[in-house]
Amino acid sequence: MADTVREIERKYEADDDTRLPDLVCVDRVATVEEGGVEALDALYYDTADQRLAADGITLRRRTGGRDAGWHLKLPVAPGVRDEVRAPLSDAPPAELTALVRSRVLRQELVPLVRLRTRRTVRVLRDAAGAALAEVAVDEVGAARAAASGKATAPGKAAAGRAAEARWREIEVELTGEGGDPALLDEVGRALTAAGARPATSPSKLARALAETGPAPARAAPTGGKGAGKRARSGKGGKGGKGPGRQGGGGKADRTAGDVVLRYVREQVRVIVELDPAVRRDLPDSVHQMRVATRRLRSAFRSYTAVLDRAATAPIGLELQWIAAELGVDRDREVLTERFQQALAGVPVTLRLGPVAARLRTWSQRRRTGSRGRLLAVLDGDRYLALLETLHALAAEPPLRAAAARPAPEVLARAVLKDHRRLARRMQAALDAPAGQARDEALHGARKAAKRTRYAAEAAVPGLGRPARKFAKRTKRVQQLLGDHQDSVVARGALRELATQAQQAGEGGFTFGLLYGREEALAADRERQLPEVWRKAARPGLRAALRP
Repeated sequence: MADTVREIERKYEADDDTRLPDLVCVDRVATVEEGGVEALDALYYDTADQRLAADGITLRRRTGGRDAGWHLKLPVAPGVRDEVRAPLSDAPPAELTALVRSRVLRQELVPLVRLRTRRTVRVLRDAAGAALAEVAVDEVGAARAAASGKATAPGKAAAGRAAEARWREIEVELTGEGGDPALLDEVGRALTAAGARPATSPSKLARALAETGPAPARAAPTGGKGAGKRARSGKGGKGGKGPGRQGGGGKADRTAGDVVLRYVREQVRVIVELDPAVRRDLPDSVHQMRVATRRLRSAFRSYTAVLDRAATAPIGLELQWIAAELGVDRDREVLTERFQQALAGVPVTLRLGPVAARLRTWSQRRRTGSRGRLLAVLDGDRYLALLETLHALAAEPPLRAAAARPAPEVLARAVLKDHRRLARRMQAALDAPAGQARDEALHGARKAAKRTRYAAEAAVPGLGRPARKFAKRTKRVQQLLGDHQDSVVARGALRELATQAQQAGEGGFTFGLLYGREEALAADRERQLPEVWRKAARPGLRAALRP
C-alpha cells in the first residue's frame, strides 16, 4: 500500500565554497542538530519523450537514506508536491504507474537519468525540541541512464552536452504536520545572505535533463493519424493557421478557432490532471473531473461551426459514459450529505425511529463496490482509448472553415443559438401543468441552461464583458433549476427510505417530514423562476452579444 507525504520545500544553488550560516539566528529555531550523512542513489523513470517531466512529475527508484523505495512526486502548487511512496521493487509499482496513466497512455516507462547524491542533513528544532524543518546540503552527480539503468558512457553524450553533470544545492523542507511556510522564507533569507541563490530548476531531475542532453521533441500521444507531426509543427488540423495555437486570451484569440480550442484544450488538461486525484480519492476530485467532461461535451455541441461534429459526436458519447461512471459515487455522496444536513435541522422529538442508522445503511449499501468499479473503469481499455482520443483531438483538431473567421461573429451566433434553445425549453416548462410533466420540463430546461452558460464562458476571451455577464445570469437560472431537480431526486430517494423503514417496522414519519420540506423547497424555486429568467433573458444583454 502506497503512503503519501506532503512535501513543502525550497531549493537553492550553492557554490563549493558556500557555507551554511548559523540558523539558530532564525526566529523559532532554538537548536540545529546534525542529522548525519546519507548516500542516495536514484534512478528516474519517464517516457522516451519525457511526458512526466513536461508536467513537473517525477518517478524514481531510490536506495539509501531513510526512505528508500519508489517515489512519485505530483505537483500541488509552487514549492509543494505530494510524494506517493511504495516499497522497493525491480519494476515501477502498478499502484504508482496507475497514477501517471493519463499522461503516459501506452508508452513505456524507461530509466532516463541516474542521480547519486551525498546528502548532509541538519534538523532545525524549536525550544521544545520539536523538528521544524530539515536543511540538506546535496552534492549531486547526474548522468543519462541506459535501458539497464546504468549511467551512459561518456562517448554517448549528446553533442554539445556533458555526459555527466555535477552541482551543489541546498534543500529546506518543512517537517511534520502543520509546518509554517513563513519559516522557509526566513531560512531562505539567511541562506541567500550567505551566498546561496534560489534554484533556477524546479527539481534535480529538471536540471539533470537540461545539463546532460537535449529535451526530445514532444510527440503527441497515439490516437490520431498525423497527430505527432502536427503537434511538433505547432499547426492545427483543417483550417490551419491561428486555431492550432494553444495559449492565453487577448490578442492571440483573434479567430473563433483560437478561442474554442483554448477552451477545449483546457478541459482536456483538467481531465488528465484530475485522473490521479480521482484515483487517490481526493476531496471534490470526482466532481471536478465530471464537470470538465460535461464542459468539453457541451463545447462540442455548441460550437459545431468550429469543430466538425462528425468527429466530435463519438467523443461526446464517450465523455457522457465516463461522466456517468464518475457519477455513481458522486450522486450518492451528494444525496447522503443533503439528508444528513436536513436531518440535523429536525428537532429530536420529531426523529422517530432509527432514522440516522437507516440512512447509513441505505448509503453504504449503495456505495458497495462503487469505488472498486470506478477504479476498474479508469484502468480499463475503453477509458484509455478515450484519453488517447482527447490527446489526439487537442493535437489535431477537426476544424471547420468558420474556425478561421473572426471570433466575435462566430461565437456570438453560437451562444445566441443555445439561448434560443433555452428560451423554448423555459417557456415549455413554465406552461407545463404542475407535477411530473413540469418536473421533467424543468429538468430539460436546466440542461439547456447549463449548456448555454458553458458556451458563454468559453466565449469570454472573444466576446469579453458581455459574455461574462451573460454567463453569470444564465448560471443563476441554472442554479435555480438545479435546486429544483435536486429536490425531485431527493424526494424519490426519501420515498425509498420511508418504504424501507416501514417494511422494517420502524415507521417513516421523519422521512415523510423531510419529503415535505423538499417539496416546499421545489415550490419556492418554481415561484422565483419567472423573475430570474426575465432578468437573464433581458433583450439588451442579447443585443450586446450580437456581432
